[in-house]
Formats: sequence, structure tokens, C-alpha cells
Amino acid sequence: MTTSGTSGLLRKLEDIARASLLELFFDVVFVFALRALAQQLLNNLTWSGAFQTLVLLLAIGWVWSLTARVTGLLNPRRLSVQLLVIATMVGALVLSAAVPEAFGKTGLIFAVTYLAIQIGRSLFLVVLLRGQELQLVAGRAAIWHAATGVPWLIGAFASGAVRTALWTLAVVLIYAARRFSYPLPGLRPLAGAQLPAGGEYMADRNRALFVIGLGEVILAIGSSLTGRGFAADQTLAFVVTFAGTALVWRIYLFRAGEDIAPAIKASADPDRLGTLVSYAHLVMIAGLVVTSVGAQLVIDDPLGRPRAATTVSILGGTALFLAGRAVLQYLVYDQISRSRVIGLLALACLLPPMLLLPPLVNALAGATVLAAIAIADAIRVRRHPAPISPPGPHLPSNT
Repeated sequence: MTTSGTSGLLRKLEDIARASLLELFFDVVFVFALRALAQQLLNNLTWSGAFQTLVLLLAIGWVWSLTARVTGLLNPRRLSVQLLVIATMVGALVLSAAVPEAFGKTGLIFAVTYLAIQIGRSLFLVVLLRGQELQLVAGRAAIWHAATGVPWLIGAFASGAVRTALWTLAVVLIYAARRFSYPLPGLRPLAGAQLPAGGEYMADRNRALFVIGLGEVILAIGSSLTGRGFAADQTLAFVVTFAGTALVWRIYLFRAGEDIAPAIKASADPDRLGTLVSYAHLVMIAGLVVTSVGAQLVIDDPLGRPRAATTVSILGGTALFLAGRAVLQYLVYDQISRSRVIGLLALACLLPPMLLLPPLVNALAGATVLAAIAIADAIRVRRHPAPISPPGPHLPSNT
């Protein structure tokens, strides 16, 4: 049921194929967001700092994910939709600017901006979607974001471990609420509570997010080289880190990266599979953020004294990417290539000796593992020109 005010507001499913220019414009903000996350991690290169960066990444990733789903539903030519996206962009810029000191002096700015984006978007949709079934989804989302605002705001006035714990709770609650269709006491579950979009569209949006992550690594490599000059060791470090980034792109794209759309379309529960695919991409994005930090450390001091934090950043970023990529392959094909598993084991075995060697050697070791996986992929293509099993049907709604 629709009203005259909402006529033409929603896209037809068959029209949802690829992102519009409005959505691509919105994505530009997240280049800055990932740069800010990498800076936050670089300034706090400890296990607690890494966990805090993860919490911030999940919050920012949630802003991107919900905006992507909303823009997948709404007509980007409508002025109201354009205003919504531009307002979200402004908020995302402020949110990103607050990231480097989010667990310090800009904590309140981060929390208030995050809540303003999420609650404001939901309330705007409640008004915009009047007469549509999705109005109920927006209303429940607004309630849940307001509820999680309590730990966000209390945490903003706390410090240290208390802020970290409260913000972690807030992130976990909103992800769980989305998983269970924003449940509310005394109200029936909403069968249509998800925000559906075409498989090709969601695949395209997730690939766009991954490219943004690669852009952050390239930005880190280029900025570090500019700042350090073109000495022989820096130039070699540049070549190695860029080669590693190119290998990451190649491994991501190989088959599963291209078959996300048909997998979502063929799934018995497309929304659930689309959500899981987004989570797998978040793991890979986390790996790229860590990789960008590692690249900066390598180029800044290629032959410097070994440091555990540097080694873990270089090899850990690669490991996170491979873990997320293995999950993506499982979601698409219900199987994981041995090369991914062997690659992860190789990185684990390399960690102890790499702790004793300079950053450039660490980066070369990580790139070698990625090169071996890419070669294994190429050999597998020759032996099996087509995927072993069709994508998608392994994920029935009850699994």
C-alpha cells in the first residue's frame, strides 16, 4: 500500500542493479574514514588499541551498510533521497574526523554524531515511507538506535576500559538487533523487517567497499613514500608493499569475488546471505586497515630494528584478509580452497622468526605467501575452468 507522497519513491527490484552516482559520491567519504581508522591504530599500536579500532570500524561500517541498503531501495533522483544521503555524508565526515581521538577528547563528538546519523536517518525514513510496510522497519530501527544510545553516551563520559566496554556493548546490541529484525517486547516479529536489495546490487556495493579499503592501502603507501623520499631501501619497500596490495586485489577477485551476485540470488535466504557476505567484507576491510598501517611502518623504516607491533601489523593484516576471503568463498561455494588454509598456517609459522627480522623482510614474507596463493589459483583455473559447484544453494534459510 502506498500514498501519493511516496509514489515513485521506491526502486523496482528489477531496476536495482548497480550503484548510482549518488551512492558512489557517498562512498568517497569512507576513503577518509578508513584513513582515520588507520591513523587511530597507528597512534595506538597495542592490542587494546587494535580492539578499539575494531569497535570504531564496526560502528562506521554499520553507518555505511545501512545507508547502502536504504539507497538500494530508494530512487536516487528524488530530492528527499539526495538530501538524506548528503546529510549522512556530512555526519560521516564529522564522525571520521573524530576517530583518531575517539577514545580520548573527541569521544562525545563521535558518539553524538553516530547517534545523530542513525536515529536521524531512521526518523526521516519513518516520515518519508509513510504508507509503506518498510516504515515499520525504520520505526523499530529508530527505537533500537535510541536504546543503544545509552551505552554510547555513558561511554563518551567515561574513559579507558569503561568506554571501550560500553561502546562494545552498544555495537554488539545493534548488530544483534538487526540480525533478529529489530525485535520489541509485546510486538510481533516483522517477517519483512530486512531491507532487501538485488543480489547484483549488494554484491556491487560490497565490492565498492573493498575497493575503498584498497584505496586506503594505496594512499598509505604513496603518502609514506612521499614523506620519506626515494632512497633505495624506501623504494624497495614501496615495490614490495604495492606488489602485496596488487596480490590482495587478485586473490579477492578470483571467482568468489565475481560470483557474489549469483550466490545471493540463488540462496534460499538472500537477505541472510547478503548480510553474512557484508560481514565477511568487514573482516577483509579490517585486514586492509591493518595492512595500511603495516605498509607505512615498512616504508618509514624498511631495515629498522625488529618490533613485535610492526611484525604483527604486517603479517596480521594479510591474515585477516585471507580469513575474510576464506569465509566469503565458503558463503559462495560451500568450500574453502586449501591454498587459503595453507596460507594462514604459513603466516602463523612465519610469525616467530619474523619477530627477529626487519620490517622489509616481514613484508616480503607476507607478499610471498600471497604470491603462492595467487599461483595456486592460476593453476586451479587451468585444471578446473569452471567452479566445482554452483554458488549459493548451500545456504537454506534454516542454517
